[in-house]
Amino acid sequence: MDTDLLYKIAMTKIPLVGAITAKNLISYCGGVQAVFATKKKALLRIPGVGETVAKHILAQKALGLAEQEMNLMEHRNIHALFYLDDHYPDRLKHFANSPVLLYYQGNADLNHARMVSIVGTRKPTSRGLAICESLIAGLQEYQVVIVSGLAYGIDVAAHKESLALGIDTIGVLGHGLDRIYPAQHRKVAKEMTTQGGLLTEYGIGTQPDREHFPMRNRIIAGLCDALIVVETARKGGSMITVEMANAYQKDVFAVPGRLGDKCAVGCNHAIKCHKAALLESAEDIAYIMRWDRATQTQTQQQKLFVELSPAEQSILNLMGTREEISIDQLLFGAKMDASQLAGILLSLEFKNKVKVLPGKRFLLLK
Repeated sequence: MDTDLLYKIAMTKIPLVGAITAKNLISYCGGVQAVFATKKKALLRIPGVGETVAKHILAQKALGLAEQEMNLMEHRNIHALFYLDDHYPDRLKHFANSPVLLYYQGNADLNHARMVSIVGTRKPTSRGLAICESLIAGLQEYQVVIVSGLAYGIDVAAHKESLALGIDTIGVLGHGLDRIYPAQHRKVAKEMTTQGGLLTEYGIGTQPDREHFPMRNRIIAGLCDALIVVETARKGGSMITVEMANAYQKDVFAVPGRLGDKCAVGCNHAIKCHKAALLESAEDIAYIMRWDRATQTQTQQQKLFVELSPAEQSILNLMGTREEISIDQLLFGAKMDASQLAGILLSLEFKNKVKVLPGKRFLLLK
């Protein structure tokens, strides 16, 4: 049995521990396995960990649940992607609330050079469906991967058109990979596992409960370079995704509609409030994103130049020329809360600027 994977999955099985607390635990304890070996007194000093959470960790029931999960995954050819793994989507890694673990069935590269998410109403008009198909056809020459949520309407239309055109397409689900919701989309989902993939943060056996879908939307927003909205009401899942994409500083595009059309209210509002750029064709996206028809290899080479945010640069400046620095020294010098600092340190680790050492210490890499 893969012991390392066992502990990674177990982190997601600890009751009352979400993504931010889980990352704090791993950062403070110095590793995944170390979390389950840490004494109660030390656990209680970690932000987000109280008496109840500490008891759940020390009981180690999560390890038994993780072992069951691994056995089920093996039979279904499901792969687990931990947020510190190389194959975890880079676009999600630096967000504090990104999933600690993702479950994946498929063959598409989750770190493909160009990723476009498409969302919209579950009850599209014929115009909306035609526009969706036209946009995907126009994006084909830009070598994109299409992401959506496999829901009724615009979502499944985007997946179907992608499959028809030979474009890899990824469905982000609000339930475990042992089922497909809605059931009518099973055939499409099966095709996607050989030309794209299915992705979720929920373990096997998880039902498609209502509260899972807004959480699913943050992955759709975070996984892309550009988000497209085709027909939506003023409120609902698509507009939640728009808000999340804006918070993640993604480029958002919306197809405008006629005044008074219910299916166009959300798109028109997003454009009016400068939360989305007006979209008429795939060329609009290529122009704003500065995409050309260059090969994927060229695009990947451009990604080798690592950019740092002002917050990331300030932490590196704080570390200065020291060989090592403790988390307490960083917290004191940075004057920010622990969860914000943990997110920045995690991002710097992914960019090979900082190395995490045991004992909540950090090494500045040259």
